[in-house]
Amino acid sequence: MTNGQESDNPQPVLSDAEQNSQATESQAVDQQSADGTEVQEAAEAQEQDVLASTVATESAPEPTPAPKPSALAPKPGTPLTVPATATPKTPVAPAVPDFHTDLAQARPFADVAEDGTVFLIDGDDRVEVGQVTDATEDQALAYFVRKYDDVMAQLLLLEQRLSTDTATNELTKTLKPLADAVEARGMVGDMSALREKVAQLSTALENRREREKQARAEALEEQRQQREAVVNEAEELAAQDPQQIHWKKTSNRMKELFESWRELQKSGPRLSKDVEDALWKRFRSARNRFDKARRAFFSELDSKNAEAKKVKEKLISEAEELQHSTDWARTTQKYRDLMTAWKKAPRAARKEDDALWARFRAAQDVFFGARQAAHDEIDREFQQNLQVKEQILEEGRSLLPFTDVEKARATMNDLRTRWDEAGKVPRKDISRMDAGFRELEDALQQIEDDHWSRTNPETKARTNSALAQLEETIAQLETELAKAQEAGDERKIAEKQEALDARRAWLQAVQASAE
Repeated sequence: MTNGQESDNPQPVLSDAEQNSQATESQAVDQQSADGTEVQEAAEAQEQDVLASTVATESAPEPTPAPKPSALAPKPGTPLTVPATATPKTPVAPAVPDFHTDLAQARPFADVAEDGTVFLIDGDDRVEVGQVTDATEDQALAYFVRKYDDVMAQLLLLEQRLSTDTATNELTKTLKPLADAVEARGMVGDMSALREKVAQLSTALENRREREKQARAEALEEQRQQREAVVNEAEELAAQDPQQIHWKKTSNRMKELFESWRELQKSGPRLSKDVEDALWKRFRSARNRFDKARRAFFSELDSKNAEAKKVKEKLISEAEELQHSTDWARTTQKYRDLMTAWKKAPRAARKEDDALWARFRAAQDVFFGARQAAHDEIDREFQQNLQVKEQILEEGRSLLPFTDVEKARATMNDLRTRWDEAGKVPRKDISRMDAGFRELEDALQQIEDDHWSRTNPETKARTNSALAQLEETIAQLETELAKAQEAGDERKIAEKQEALDARRAWLQAVQASAE
């Protein structure tokens, strides 16, 4: 832009150091994109692992192509943002931390010339980082401070990613261009803090790499032991007496062992070929022996299935003969007996047994469907009885709470008689109606209990004694209150009046309970 041109936005003119820094940062962006593709391809390749000599090779999905550098490169005049590396099938990477340096904090590390040239003060070094034309001193400084903040934010993000499952090699590749950017010093800020952060991350990555190396060795040994355990259990299952084996349970367990082998092979580290082949040979041999014994056992079982089919055909015939009966109670019991016999009968082959059961169940459904229809018709007839009982309940509830025990007894005797005369209600309403009438019975019981408590001679004697004591105390307090009033003793007046009010309240309560 010439001096004669005008612009609303200040345009930076980059120094050589800044251009090198921005190129390095752009390389970090491109490198992270390429690393994301490598991680995805590695994850997909791991999913393609198959059983040696037994499992067909799975088709690998097409890897996602790496974004073009031009699509990720930062535009001139905008802060650099290094995107998080793509990690398929892993938790979402942490967001870039919001790191911000105030201009007041950055000024001790910068010197801005009148022409917009910005210099970094790094210890005893004064390094030109670039020029921002047509801008104030703060605008020029802010541009290069943002570049510092961007790099620090990316280092903080990398520090967070150390606690994720992101591959160490990927994190190392991410750190390299950031370290180069710090070395290039194309920004303004506390460079010693950046260098210290880079050193910390480098040490942390090296420690992580050593831990992973040890973990890989331990995982390999653990993988061998787990495979050995699968093989040993398979050999134990295959060595059992065929007549003592619980075939369904044991077959399922053998399948689980096979799936465990698959999962261990796919998810764990690869064993050496000689170890892998030796273990697989033992495992395959155990499975073959087991399958041979199972086939022989079920061949013998086929003859038993034929007998089971014959027994169940007879039960079905009996069920079909009963399906149109209207003797609901007796036929229901017969169907229960048939069901008991069915459960005791031997099982046929699964497909045949399911078909036999469907026929047996269909015959029952005809009978129980007809029984339900008959019950529904009876319920409709009882609907009028329900309305009568609803009215009785409403009438009884309107009288609650009972206050006169004799009237309550007479009322409940009348309600009981009418309740019994009303007759049955639909089955679905029986519990609700019975519970409603029990509420009335409970209310009568409560008032009878209260009446007994009040009329009980022992209770009355205790009440009369309490009344006499309270009346005597009240009379004494009234005398003492009168004396205090004559003497004008305000403290005693208040004290006696309070005691007198309390005793009078007690007296009223005792009198009410005695009524």
